Parts: sequence; C-alpha cells; structure tokens
Amino acid sequence: MRCPKCQRPLADESGGVYICCANARLRWRCTGCAKLSEGFAFPYGLCPHCGGRLEVVDSEREEETEALHGIRLAFEIELGGRAFYQRAAADTDDAALRALFGRFAVMEGEHMETLARRYHIDDLPPPATSFRVELAALLAGVENRPQDPGSLFDIAIALEQRAAAFFAVRADGAPAGSAEQQLYRELAAEEREHAALLATEHERWRAGRPGLLSPAPATDDDPAALLNAAALLLEGHDAARPALCCGGQTMDYGELRDMVSRTAALWRTRGVGPGDRVAVRLSDGFEWMAAYLGAVWAGAVAVAVNPRIPAPEWHYILDEAGFALIVADNADDTPAPWHERVLTVDDWRREVEHAAPVAAQPMPAEAPAFWVHSSGTSGRPKAVVHAQRSVLAIDQVSREALGIGPDDRLFATSKLFFSYPLTHIVYAGLKAGATLILDPQWPTAASVAATVATQRPTVLFSVPSLYRNMLHEGVAPGIAAAGVRLCVSAGEALPASVRAAWREQTGLAIVDGYGASETLVLVMVGRDAEQGLLPSPGVDIRGLDEVGPGMPTRLLIRAPTLALGYLDRPQAQAETFRDGAFCPADLFARTDAGGWRFAGREDSLVKIHGRWVNLVELEERLIAQSAGVVEAAAVCVPDADGVDAVACFYVASDDTAAALALRSCADTLPQYQRPRWLHAVAALPRTPTGKLLRRKLKELHHTLE
Repeated sequence: MRCPKCQRPLADESGGVYICCANARLRWRCTGCAKLSEGFAFPYGLCPHCGGRLEVVDSEREEETEALHGIRLAFEIELGGRAFYQRAAADTDDAALRALFGRFAVMEGEHMETLARRYHIDDLPPPATSFRVELAALLAGVENRPQDPGSLFDIAIALEQRAAAFFAVRADGAPAGSAEQQLYRELAAEEREHAALLATEHERWRAGRPGLLSPAPATDDDPAALLNAAALLLEGHDAARPALCCGGQTMDYGELRDMVSRTAALWRTRGVGPGDRVAVRLSDGFEWMAAYLGAVWAGAVAVAVNPRIPAPEWHYILDEAGFALIVADNADDTPAPWHERVLTVDDWRREVEHAAPVAAQPMPAEAPAFWVHSSGTSGRPKAVVHAQRSVLAIDQVSREALGIGPDDRLFATSKLFFSYPLTHIVYAGLKAGATLILDPQWPTAASVAATVATQRPTVLFSVPSLYRNMLHEGVAPGIAAAGVRLCVSAGEALPASVRAAWREQTGLAIVDGYGASETLVLVMVGRDAEQGLLPSPGVDIRGLDEVGPGMPTRLLIRAPTLALGYLDRPQAQAETFRDGAFCPADLFARTDAGGWRFAGREDSLVKIHGRWVNLVELEERLIAQSAGVVEAAAVCVPDADGVDAVACFYVASDDTAAALALRSCADTLPQYQRPRWLHAVAALPRTPTGKLLRRKLKELHHTLE
C-alpha cells in the first residue's frame, strides 16, 4: 500500500489517523535576529543562526493540523538531543564520555529515522553546526559547569527527562488507539529508559568502572587472519610499472607505495589510530591517492568526500562521522570543532617529505576500511561501511566479466569519491596492476574527449548522461580513434537510444552495468540489450518476489564485496540488508532471454487513474519518438484537484520544436500515461554522480504551476 499523497510505501498500514509530511516545507522568522529560514523543523525550535525562538511565517499546506504540529515538535526535541550529544562528544577530552555520547547521538538519530519513515518526512533539517552546550543546559534547566565533565551527564539526563514528559503529554492528547499515540508512548518509554541508563552510566563513570555501553575489549586475532586492504592493492607489482597518470606526470608503483606508507606515518604522528576516520576532500590526483590509501594503510577508515559538496551536506557528514583528520584544500567551510582537524594539502606536501615509511597496519578482515556515501537520490546520503576483506574479490568482475588486465589504461569520467570509479579504477585497477588515468577537472564532454586523446586509455568508464552529451557534441567518434577498446556505463539505466547511437558513431558497444555503493562492484553486466543484465562472476541474484516475466520486483543480491552496513541507520539497514543479501529499492523485470531489465525505482512506478505507469519506460519512449529532445524525465504530481498526472521535464536543442514533437508523441499514448505538463529546462537535476533527482523535479513543478 502506498501513500495517496507522495506515493511512498506506507510504514504502518494499521489504520488510524494518517499524516503525510512530504513537501511540508515551512518558512520561519527568528524573533531575535529576524533571519528567515526554511525547513520542516529545527533543534528545539530555535534559530540556527543566533539561537532565538522561531515562529512560522506561512505554510504551504492549508491542511496543517495539530497532529502535524506535534510531529514537528517531536522532531525538534530529537534534533536538539542529537545536537547536544554530538557536540558533547566532540568537545570532551574523556574517551569514555566521547564514546558514550556518540552512542546516544545515534539513538536520537534512530528516533528521527522512525519519525521520518512513518510520516514521510523528506526535508530533513540540517545539522546544528553552531549548537552550544550552554544552550542545552539552559533548556534542561540545570547549571552548565564547563570544567566539570560530570555536568554533561546532568544536562543529558534532564534533557531526556524533559523529552519523556513531552512525549507522554502528546500520547495522552492523541486519539485513543491511533498510530500517533502508540508512537509517542514508545518514544516516551525510550526516553525514560535513556534517562535511567544515563544515570547508571554516570554512577559507573564516577566510580571509575567501565560503562555498560563501553566498547568490548579488543581480542587477540589470529595473525594469519589479519590483513590490510591498501597493502593488498599495492603488493606484488613491478615497482617500475606506471601506476598513475595525471596531467603530464606519471607515478610508478614503487613511488606510489612509498608515498602511501609515508603518508600513513604522517597520519600516525597526527594522532590517527586504527579505526579512526579520515576524510579526503580533494580533487582527483596523486595527493588524493596517497591521502586516501595512506589512511587505510595506517588502519584508519578512509572517507572520500566530494570537494564541491554543498556546506549543509558537508556539515551533516561532519556531525555524523566525527573525523579525526580532514585533508582538504582549505578549512573555510568547516566549522568548529572540526576546523582544527583540517590539514591543508599544502601542509601535507611539506610534512610528508620528512616522514619515514611505515609498515601497513594489520587489521581484522571484518574491520571497517573505508566508507562510501550513497548518492542521496531519496534524501540525505547514507554512509556505507566496507570491511578490509572487500578488496579480496574486488577485481573478479573486472577480470572475468570485463576482461581488464595489467596492460590496460583505465579512465573514469566520474570523480573518485563516487563508488563506481573508486571500485573499478582504484581498487580493481590497482589490484590488477593496471595504469590509472586521473583528471582533477570536473568532467564535460569536451574535457573527457581531450583527456582520452592525450592519455589514450584502453577502457573508459562513464555514465549515460555523459555518453549522451558526447554524442550530441560530436566528440564520440574520437573516443574509438584514440584507442579505447571497451566502454562501460553505470550509475543509471542506459537508454537503448544512447547505446545504438554510440555504436553507430564509434563502432564500439557499451557494456551496461548495475552496481551500488552497498556492493561496490557491478553486480550485473549486459552486452546485449535484448538479453538484459546478467549476474556478474561471483554474484548470486534472485527476485525478492515470485513474479512472471516482465513484472517488476526488487532483487536479493549476494556478493563477496557486500558492505558491513550503514553507519547508524538501523531501520534502513534492516530494510536493505536482508539475510546476508543486498535488497535495493530499484526494480527489475525478467527479459524473455533470461536476463534482468531495469524497471525503475519504487518511486518511478506510480499509479495514475488506477493504472500502473513505469516512468522510466515512459521517458525512453518520449525520447525515442520526439526529435530534438536530448533527455527527459517524468514525475507523478497532483493537479489543482488533487488528481495525479504526469509532468514531463525535457532538455532540447530547440524548445519549440521539441515541445511539438513531445505533444505529438504524447497524444498517441493511453490517457493515463499522457503527460499533462511539459516543462523545458536547461538541465535535469542530478546528484554529483549523475543520478536523476526526481524529488527535485516535483519541487520545481510546484514553482512552475
């Protein structure tokens, strides 16, 4: 069953009062500084700029109810609690308190995950980067004593007690037997339990005893079972063999191994230990590679971050990760206390020259080695945690399915913070002993063609939107002429029209692939559009449901590179990781030839006028039959009467001609598939990794109508 308003699957079908908070964005004015802010809720309902009280200026939803107001207030409490625990963990010098408050920050996040899923809250608030512990003390009604670590316990216990009282009052006021009443009772009980647990932890901390939530003591692992992922990638290669090419410079495997081991030594001198998290927020290049692999070599957890990431998303990741060290061009948009943990790339260059190489840190096979962030098409990105053992089979798909070997030169148009090139260029490429071509500039059709012409890769990894752009800008024929023998596409579905045009212009077939941050490798590849995608070597794939040919279903995917799970997202993990398999929200249908065909995500299969419409298939049909349309995307949106219909956004070389062609094509479609609105746009909204953001199109539609 789906929500009748936002079409998302319902988390609770038991009935009772139903509330959907999707698109419930509000504008707030601070009663102190008068600053306007926009969002669903803010920590404790306070201004993120000065801490003043916020008031709603207007609401886009006339049906705003007391129940919706209550959900927002509950979110404010959870946001405030998490902000306090995150800041307390970051500010304290006591390792036990840091671990304890970090764990309680996770618990508050779990509460928000429950609220967000049940009430379909898409517009998650930004982190409270300027949150002050003294403000939490004021709200808790207790004295703030900065010199007394135990004061943090007093504030935390009072905050939990206040939250329990709030939820209890909301439960008493909710309709008897409703979903809201049950949720509020559960939250009140959890807050009371947290308060009691905090009191117990406080007593144990004062007595110098280990806390109940303290990490288990480390065990002596079998030395034979220990490994280091970075060392596995760099060992066994001819030291003089070229490893990296960037611009006009080349670094061989011996030089790369030396720089990685010296960088690891530098990280250790800066206090980075096994299990600590290191963020690498740099453009692709030699420095990126040394900083990233150096973190893994030191036993730390490497996290690649988009150097162009918007500040709110960067602050969100900072709050979630608690990095011990951040390598970046500068610290301009990194707030305290993480600002002091930034090492600029210029300082890194100077310091690493004086560092002596160190041996790789042996780690348990299941210990975290690196994170990758999901692309965030359905909300804020999730940190996907991968183990050291991931690299043991990381090259199998490249070797057996793609035929990549040590004589290949590999080039990916996507940046290395994206799991697709990180896996198939860095991990699989280095393990194979191949040469990696790195490009620090942001990719365009022209820049990719220029890099291919000068660096002459043999294998090109790219995404459908960029293959399409290279076709339309006339640079595709030069790709084959420069010596590329293999083209691979992933990141989103490859349209049949792009596949056919690429073969016609270049003489090369595109190998279509499907993978995810959770699996790293391309778990399915397809060379034949009619047959579809087939499981990659070493990967087992089965349908989640027993459905007939052509009917969409989710998949259960088992791969040796499967992630350990998500960072602090228990509900999302339970939904996505099932019985040792990955179960993505993407839908697939069996082809007549026995392969799998991408059928969209759950949000692209919508019901209109009582009939199911696959938006992905509709988009492909509109593009194929409408001359002048470069790309198109469709979304399901309600009209003025609340009746759902299709809105089509398109990019074209000639808007007028394309609109006529689209309308002519649409008139041949059944009524329930026919787009009611056609919107010409300069570009479709996408993630930094190239994936379409349908939720942004829905927001854009509301501004255009």
